Amino acid sequence: MFIYTVQSGDTLGGISRMFGVPVNKIASDNTLLNPARLAVGQSLVIMSNERRYTLREGQTLFSIASEFGVQLEPLLAANPELTPISLRVGETIVIPQTRDFTRRPALINGYAYPTITADSLDCAISFLTFLSPFSYSLTTDGELIAPRGEDLVLRSLRSAVMPLMTVTNIFDGTFSTEVLTAILNDADARERLISSILFELDSKGYFGVNLDMEYIAPDDRESYNAFLGELSERLHDGGYVLATAVAPKYSADQQGILYESHDYAVQGRYADYVIIMTYEWGYTFSSPMSVQPIEEVRKVLSYAISEIPSEKILMGMPNYGYDWTLPYMRGTAAQSIGFAAATELAGRTGAEIMYDERTQTPYFNYTENDVRHVVWFDDPRSISAKLRLVDEFNLAGASWWTINRCYTPAWLIAQNYFEIIKF
Repeated sequence: MFIYTVQSGDTLGGISRMFGVPVNKIASDNTLLNPARLAVGQSLVIMSNERRYTLREGQTLFSIASEFGVQLEPLLAANPELTPISLRVGETIVIPQTRDFTRRPALINGYAYPTITADSLDCAISFLTFLSPFSYSLTTDGELIAPRGEDLVLRSLRSAVMPLMTVTNIFDGTFSTEVLTAILNDADARERLISSILFELDSKGYFGVNLDMEYIAPDDRESYNAFLGELSERLHDGGYVLATAVAPKYSADQQGILYESHDYAVQGRYADYVIIMTYEWGYTFSSPMSVQPIEEVRKVLSYAISEIPSEKILMGMPNYGYDWTLPYMRGTAAQSIGFAAATELAGRTGAEIMYDERTQTPYFNYTENDVRHVVWFDDPRSISAKLRLVDEFNLAGASWWTINRCYTPAWLIAQNYFEIIKF
């Protein structure tokens, strides 16, 4: 696999000839919405073991090897006629693919809304270990409100994917502090909730629970920890898996209602897997920036592995970017945008996609109807850089929010790095 960055003058046909991969496959592998229109700076996943390259003035074997990150030995093996004195400007040589890593087993989770289309589900499901339909919600007395889309459970089972029952404290469409407080402070409601979860697991075919409780009152921290311990014991007695989702923290004493009651050490003790939501630095009402800046993710993971066994951690991966209008005004909302739509927008408006090395994130500026915009999103380069953190921190794997938008490059890169575990 190669990741190729589109240069000025490139066409899909020319890239096809360069790598020996059919145009239709490149378009499909990259979810190109308009294959005839590429954006300068756009990156593409190319599923090939080699590429063809035309020599330029002044190049040597060493400079070619350095430029493409290959060792001299495989470069010469791919071009047996090549010698230092035989290099000629304009000659075409083969650059082989080389790996600087070993594929390792990894768990991959994907969240899905019941509204997911059949095409988007087909795009992702074969690359998943877990599918987490979103979501069961709660009432103040501990009753569960089931989501639509029970066919997602059946589809998971047919695809050798483990469906996880996602349970949230969402009430009337938003995460509710008050609903969870009422349950945690009522022994009957807690028992009703746990019993209802176990009944759903047994009757619907789920393999376990993905517990996503957010905006937990700081005063409820200890009662929530106790609830996790009780739920974990009951689930494990029944042979079920417990996964939890937590906010991205830098330290144990981090302030704020998103963070204070997510006790990493306790979650790591009771849960089989902990999904860290390492995204939303750039969000709907933030100033324009990366949704997932790599240096911030690295800080979170550095703290997380000090509290949670690394082999239990799934790193969160966003499947969306944002489009901000400029000049940015505090309180104005950015628009969510998918990665395939973002690159199509850059091509349509003639924007050049830039790459921010500090955050390892692409972005571009464009003007439409006399209004300036900036878009931060992800592409094969940034996804590749962030997935390498799974190996760097020896994590269990990664978790996508959400798989409702098809973006094939993400799955091809994950498959390139990992042997995705199936049960």
